Amino acid sequence: MAELPNHVTAALRRLPAPACAYLYDTQALRDRAATLRAALPDNTRFLYAVKANGHPDVVRTLAQVCDGLEVASLGELRLATDAGARRIAFAGPGKTDAELAAAVTAGALLNVESTHELHRLAGLGLQTDICIRVNRTGTGLTGSHTMTGIATPFGVDETQLPALLADIPPGLNVIGFHLHAVSNNLDGAAHAAFLTDAITWSIGTAQKHGIGLRVINAGGGFGIDYESGDSIDLTPLAAVTVPDGLELLLEPGRYLAADAGWYAAEVLDLKTTHGRVFAVLRGGTHHFRLPAAWGYSHPFTVLPVDTWDRPYPRPAVTDAEVDAVGELCTPRDVLTRGHPVTHLRVGDLLVFARAGAYGWDISHHDFLRHDPPDFLIL
Repeated sequence: MAELPNHVTAALRRLPAPACAYLYDTQALRDRAATLRAALPDNTRFLYAVKANGHPDVVRTLAQVCDGLEVASLGELRLATDAGARRIAFAGPGKTDAELAAAVTAGALLNVESTHELHRLAGLGLQTDICIRVNRTGTGLTGSHTMTGIATPFGVDETQLPALLADIPPGLNVIGFHLHAVSNNLDGAAHAAFLTDAITWSIGTAQKHGIGLRVINAGGGFGIDYESGDSIDLTPLAAVTVPDGLELLLEPGRYLAADAGWYAAEVLDLKTTHGRVFAVLRGGTHHFRLPAAWGYSHPFTVLPVDTWDRPYPRPAVTDAEVDAVGELCTPRDVLTRGHPVTHLRVGDLLVFARAGAYGWDISHHDFLRHDPPDFLIL
């Protein structure tokens, strides 16, 4: 089990029982952004993908240390403008007319997803620079989610791109391409090769179709492994060459936010059923859905709480494998299966690291209407 930072432990120990909280560390966010910036080649900028964690304090912190923010809804656009983002990119396959208009008004760079979206922009009388999102034939990347090279709703099929570029409505100026390919890639060398290929492809395509290329947006996809604790090696990225006069944009989310967050939940009950030990938590997948959504067991650390003022025995297990499950009325409310513990008692806290991205934001909060977790900002 990983050791918890002292300041995280101290903050969690101050929680009232039954404890349930997310903790976000703003200095950890700043440190991760600095690590990423130091690894990037010249002429490269990065925008934090707000979808990973939209807590206003997280967004505000990263707006200060990233080159901008990437958003995919009107709500995220409001978060970005409220945070004072220096730059905003707006993506997503299902933008409404209101979102298109608001993005242009805010000065955001639109990543256009289809010919119909182009026509809608023109029909609204909007004039702006745009990037075209392209679903390319193949990228050589693997990850938890594949966006391109297969049938997805994202971007323009590469075979349809020539027809689209030949009929750009007046007032819309194509300045680049958006080529986000996968989420959560762990192979740094493969990611560097993908970026080099994206640059080469974009230059060639722009020259062929008379596009004044300025921006190549390669999206995010820098991965972390929740079970092993590994992260993508960024070292190979330094070898990527971005020609002068062009700008490579990256849109990391998980890589920036995951390690700055912890989810903690108190053990409400310990029971053994059909040979398995269950730690039932004040919390669960309605707060932290990622393990259930992806089908993996998220590691946890036991934070002992020695206080016990009840007049009845305190349930405990020793040298056991424990399933960490939530308070919901469904057998799918599982965060971890078969996690070894030396000693665990009712009243102790289970603390899940790497919970700063795609945790609270993707979870089904209203199912059963339990109280939400506390949010601690350090």
